[in-house]
Amino acid sequence: MSKLKSQDKFLDLSDYGRPLATRFALALKNSSWTPIHVTYLFGVCGLIAIFFILTNNFVSASIFIILKSIIDAADGELSRIKNEPSHTGRYLDSIFDILLNILFFMAMCYVSRSAWLTTFTALICFQLQGTLYNYYNVILRNKSKGGDNTSKIFELKPPRALGNEDQNKVDLLFNIFYILYGSFDKIIYLLDSNAYKVKTFPNWFMTAISIYGLGFQLLIIAIMLPLQLIDYVVPFFIYYTLFLFYFYRNSKIFNLKINKLYTSVICIKIRFHLYMYQEIF
Repeated sequence: MSKLKSQDKFLDLSDYGRPLATRFALALKNSSWTPIHVTYLFGVCGLIAIFFILTNNFVSASIFIILKSIIDAADGELSRIKNEPSHTGRYLDSIFDILLNILFFMAMCYVSRSAWLTTFTALICFQLQGTLYNYYNVILRNKSKGGDNTSKIFELKPPRALGNEDQNKVDLLFNIFYILYGSFDKIIYLLDSNAYKVKTFPNWFMTAISIYGLGFQLLIIAIMLPLQLIDYVVPFFIYYTLFLFYFYRNSKIFNLKINKLYTSVICIKIRFHLYMYQEIF
């Protein structure tokens, strides 16, 4: 099952590993591997990448960062191929992502000359960027007919367990997820609280905003490390956040245009019905 219907599909720069992830998931289709096993595997790849950062083996670190991103996409693919949607897997995937991000920045702070406070600021910026992309992406997926709507725009309480899932485990993972992501979700929602009212987003907008997707963020790190630019990773992601306000502004303009268009259509309909009423009576 595709995440989006055909007319809503866009060039997702953060999802560059999807073709390889799909091939990997297809290879596991008839195996005993579950999507959660794949989630554990990308977690291991992330930890190996962190080890290589700490040992100044930046080329190997980059390879495992990219490998982590590819396998990160494979667990969801395997879930769709086997038709095994899972809240447990989705929350575990997100929890692993943010914990690995924290460890990535801690490792780079330790190796580089970055101050802890500056690194913490960069980490917050990094997460806000990813949350911005996910916010619009999840809205689009929920609006897209036949798309993947396992993720919700607003998640304030644990969902009902699916299939053979344990409800207690789902509740626990949701609570951890909410603690780790809740504040970032609220900040992005406050920036553009009307985004979910829009029927869809243009493909160019989603492609542009995909530079904030986790896959593309990690690709930037994977490129900078072998180039011996580790000292610049932290300040880069702080300044990279400035584009966030550009997307916020353009989203506001787009929402305003859609609302004006909708209002115009309603006015035309009202005038038409009044005209028909006058002609009849």
